[in-house]
Amino acid sequence: MAKLHECVVVDTVRSAIGKSGWKGMEKGGQLCQASAQDLLACVLKALVDKVKAKAPNFNPIEIENVMVGCLSQIGDQALNIARLASLLAGIPKEAAGATVNQYCNSGLKAINIAAHEIMLGEGDIMICAGVEIMSHFGMGADAQIVMDFHKLTQNAHPNQYPLRLSPRMMETKMFVPQGQCAEMISADQKHTREDLDRFGAWSMKKAVEAERKGWFDNIVPFEFSYKGEKKLVTKDETLRPKAADDPEGFMKDLAKLPLPFKKDGIVTAGNSSQIVDGAAAVMLMSGEKAAQLGLEPLCKITACAVAGGEPVPMLLAPIPAAKKALQRAGKKIADMDIIEPNEAFVSPLLQFADELGYDRMDPRINPTGGAVALGHPIGASGVIYFSEMCRHLKRIKGRAGLQMICGGGGVGISAVVEKV
Repeated sequence: MAKLHECVVVDTVRSAIGKSGWKGMEKGGQLCQASAQDLLACVLKALVDKVKAKAPNFNPIEIENVMVGCLSQIGDQALNIARLASLLAGIPKEAAGATVNQYCNSGLKAINIAAHEIMLGEGDIMICAGVEIMSHFGMGADAQIVMDFHKLTQNAHPNQYPLRLSPRMMETKMFVPQGQCAEMISADQKHTREDLDRFGAWSMKKAVEAERKGWFDNIVPFEFSYKGEKKLVTKDETLRPKAADDPEGFMKDLAKLPLPFKKDGIVTAGNSSQIVDGAAAVMLMSGEKAAQLGLEPLCKITACAVAGGEPVPMLLAPIPAAKKALQRAGKKIADMDIIEPNEAFVSPLLQFADELGYDRMDPRINPTGGAVALGHPIGASGVIYFSEMCRHLKRIKGRAGLQMICGGGGVGISAVVEKV
């Protein structure tokens, strides 16, 4: 059997996060008028430049592949955006590019695939990234575009563009909206509105404090033009300072939020991830290559796992994925200094804690805040929060961290990282 190589995380960058632009391009968030290709190219170039500054002997021509997570691969996110953005970023043409879709798992899946290739000796340097401008394309937009196109063309060309979505998908209710799934979980687990809101407020408080401590210093400036006007984006616009400055007053604000998913429910915008735009990138290397270049890694990737679960309520597959990743790493949850579950909704996170055996408000959980606080740009989230975990592990001189993410259709993914 061939020798397995150590895969280390060398460095990370991300864009600032912008609020959703669903109100319209003129009224939306700070990134809603940008091109996803340009945004991704910006973080890719910044990452290469950052590593080059640390290691002058680093040659980008040695980058084997650029793996990018992206859910809605349409419009400016189509045509293998990994390859297009890589070329726009000035990465040598010798680096390949692949775009990955595993719902919300996509960014971490890109990382895990690249890590496996390095471990197998199929390259020494990989870039992994994620991008999603949800202002342009919300969840399910790719299917909706097909259906809209079908409606526009069926009268003129009744047989030329047949719609081939399986009727069984609708009959069996395989895709119930995730917010409703979160309500199902909370009803089953007997969560209260205060349980969810308290966790959501805690996430927001941690993110505000992290920003104030300068922990988001891997944000790179992004400049673009819209209708002749230049725009510069340098700071997250999703943070809520009141969560840190007046926690109890903020809890009262959360209690007033409407219930979008169920009339007598408890899931609100205050205990769910924000719909946002963003991009991020990490560089992975073999341990040998990093040492050769004189780079000090943040950590190493020691185990990965995916798992399927019930398609409804679809948010609990990270539990078996995390158990498999921990087993493969030879670790237990008690060995983790950071536990980084993606905060798509708070209700499944409380069940993760109950079933994996840690406290619901364990200080190891998302120490710099999560998607409730910062947002969940689907394809980029796995990369953003993986980066946060790796950077914070180095910051606290910790031993190990566990990331886990739920995804549409009942898929889950996980990864374990450890100090080098």
